[in-house]
Amino acid sequence: MGKFDGVLLASDFDNTLLNTETARRTGAEVPEVSRRNWEALEYFMAGGGRFAIATGRALAAFIKFADQVPMNAPGIVCNGAALYDFQKGEYLETILLDESTRRRGQETLDRFPTLAVEAYHIDNVIHAVRPNLYTRQHEHVTHVSVVEKPSLLDVPLPLGKIMFEEDHAVLEEVKAFLQSQPWAGEYEIFFSDRTLLEVTARGATKGGMVARLAERLGISRQHVYCAGDEANDLSMLTWAAEGFAPANCVPAVRACGATIVADADHDTLADIVSRLDKMYA
Repeated sequence: MGKFDGVLLASDFDNTLLNTETARRTGAEVPEVSRRNWEALEYFMAGGGRFAIATGRALAAFIKFADQVPMNAPGIVCNGAALYDFQKGEYLETILLDESTRRRGQETLDRFPTLAVEAYHIDNVIHAVRPNLYTRQHEHVTHVSVVEKPSLLDVPLPLGKIMFEEDHAVLEEVKAFLQSQPWAGEYEIFFSDRTLLEVTARGATKGGMVARLAERLGISRQHVYCAGDEANDLSMLTWAAEGFAPANCVPAVRACGATIVADADHDTLADIVSRLDKMYA
């Protein structure tokens, strides 16, 4: 038996496993997973551990990077709206937005004239209405071009999530507007970046899908560890036996009680595996 048998480690991708923020802001190339992170994850998996990616990205925005990440468990994509088996190339579970989301999202766009939105079709197509600077930055880091539509009503179903893009101050107003609606309880509404406000169906969270993955793998909650840097990671960081956060994390993550480790420029996952290595000695 390996020392990490029965242990699950799930990690966010952007600005946790690797730093993509610099590439988004400057137009530089997205870096590869560092050698130390890669070797640490290989060591963890060789010892029987299961490693899963848990990203806010939809499958279309992550699939081009999948072969650059050593992993041996299905991955959480679309901020918990889906669980995807990369070996079999198929979705295992999905929690999708209902038809009314397009109308409600379009009403939000009409209320905020500078707002852009990306809509994530489950079949690997990303549509956008009124793409702006932040949409273009996001295209750069995901290596996926959006398909422009005149209205959210023209975007085909089914959708895993929609994501509003604008300056943070505007998105705070958008969030307040969404949360004031009588249907707000049907959704999860959270930031994945200061310029990205995400909407998924109620129950579609990283924490919820990590729990489902652990159950599928037969791994108890007391041996599940998660890593992330943003507000969309809070659900899994607080559900796990221990949550880890890179030093570059946002204040809300730091305040949730996560264990702070090396930042995304200094091998976050290698630091975490080193700590697990001592825990399971």
